[in-house]
Amino acid sequence: MNKRIALVTGGTGGIGTAICRYLHAQGVKVIAGYSHGGDNTHAIAWQKEQAKANYEFAIVYGDVSNFESCAAMVDEAQNKVGPIDILVNNAGITRDATLKKMLVNEWDSVLRINLDSVFNVTRQVINGMLERNFGRIINISSINGQKGQFGQANYSAAKAGMYGFTKALAQEVASKGITVNSVSPGYVATDMVKKVAPQVLEKIIAQIPVGRLAEPEEVARVVVFLASEDAGFITGANIAVNGGQHMY
Repeated sequence: MNKRIALVTGGTGGIGTAICRYLHAQGVKVIAGYSHGGDNTHAIAWQKEQAKANYEFAIVYGDVSNFESCAAMVDEAQNKVGPIDILVNNAGITRDATLKKMLVNEWDSVLRINLDSVFNVTRQVINGMLERNFGRIINISSINGQKGQFGQANYSAAKAGMYGFTKALAQEVASKGITVNSVSPGYVATDMVKKVAPQVLEKIIAQIPVGRLAEPEEVARVVVFLASEDAGFITGANIAVNGGQHMY
């Protein structure tokens, strides 16, 4: 994978950081996408922190819910580093509420950032991949896109939508050396999940046959494999990383 170039949206988050680091370890040049409302303070601090650990990442701003912003993000990424060979659509948010209480903006924002983003970013890189006859697109979905989740009609719908996108695009580009797959993590030990009340977290872990949360690195290792040349015959697939919490 030496000299390949990857863009990871949501790259400065918990799972995103692990993905960036594992790709870097394989010799990939990594660009981390971030948003934070346009405030680059967090992203610059993250970049410096990674550099101290000997991980050299470029960073680019992009509002993944906005097509024009994604075009500008990819242009900046490719001008800084080079053509994108590997795209990891990892950006996402939650705005949980039961449907009877869910506000329109809570539905819209989750669908735009979790699902529209997959089109908005992928559309910017797909033509270049087709021209070069190589590409790896990995969409980070969720266990809740597979089984649903109370209070997450918006999030579950968006993550389920990724599967249809993945399978359709996989068929369009398979003959051109491009694979398109999804990864569906269960509950992962990110900072956000660790902040959940202990009694709630205990109930979650009790539902996981493996008996623990996933580590971000366990998701990252699957992404890195799908991004490799070794995974060239895997496309249109979904890989569940959920400790046996949901099987089908």
